[in-house]
Amino acid sequence: MKKIGLLFGMEQSFPPALVEEINSRDADVSAEFVKIGGITLEELFEYDVILDRISQDVPFYRAMLKIAALNGVRVVNNPFWWSADDKFFNYAIAHKSGIPVPKTVLLPSKEHPRDTTAESFRNLMYPLNWQEIFDYVGFPSWLKPYDGGGWKHVYKVNSIDEFFEQYSQTETIVMTLQESIEFTEYYRCYCIGKKHVRIMPYEPRNPHHLRYKAGFAPTKAMLNTLTDLCIKICQMLGYDFNTIEFAVRDGIPYAIDYMNPAPDAERTSVQEDNFQWVLKTTASFLIELAEQGRAVPSQYTWSEFIGRPE
Repeated sequence: MKKIGLLFGMEQSFPPALVEEINSRDADVSAEFVKIGGITLEELFEYDVILDRISQDVPFYRAMLKIAALNGVRVVNNPFWWSADDKFFNYAIAHKSGIPVPKTVLLPSKEHPRDTTAESFRNLMYPLNWQEIFDYVGFPSWLKPYDGGGWKHVYKVNSIDEFFEQYSQTETIVMTLQESIEFTEYYRCYCIGKKHVRIMPYEPRNPHHLRYKAGFAPTKAMLNTLTDLCIKICQMLGYDFNTIEFAVRDGIPYAIDYMNPAPDAERTSVQEDNFQWVLKTTASFLIELAEQGRAVPSQYTWSEFIGRPE
């Protein structure tokens, strides 16, 4: 019998419900919570598939998952790409492939990283040409980490003074300054297996428990556009479990946030109908992977989607 393992942290509803859903299916596949100890170089993993929901916060798990993948365990999401990825690079990939994204600038950290001095930054022009940056991005804008999630260290800034006030608090975090898309519609979309898409109207300006109570809905044309963009983005990034967020301005969906390889799937957060969709779709996809058998990760695919220099 093939075996699926779930690796997770503080989640309460999704992991146990997923194990129950998989084990209720008429398939020669079982699921359980991952149990591991110290890992040797010769480790034999009993799992054919592992769904990773926590290694972004636990380096030990990330190192373990790389060894598991090396031994043919199908890890969702690929730990090698996830380790190398960052949001600024993702914006660049989307931009080069023709997907609308906000104007974004990468900024050096406000303070020197640990074990560095001013001499470590001899190649950095200082002071930066701040006015040029502000003219390019405009206000209002968003100051946020180039690699992060969960709305940590994210600030909306409406002026130069507000920017420097918030930037001064970011310490050694590498930040981006990004154009604010003043949207009329906003969508949060699950994409599973690079083919299954769930488009959810989402109002991020509402209190957290009301964000899925939006006063708008996508047209058929918008549904088709968002579905195509979600699949293209996840194919480029190699993510089999992701959420992609779009802000719609003047009828154009801008990809705002799409590096979410362990996206929120808690029942109380995403609402019951969305929870049931992600639960059943994830179960079917993981069973499909398990039945395909083990495989070492292949090459990454983003380079296939962007233009090459002549």
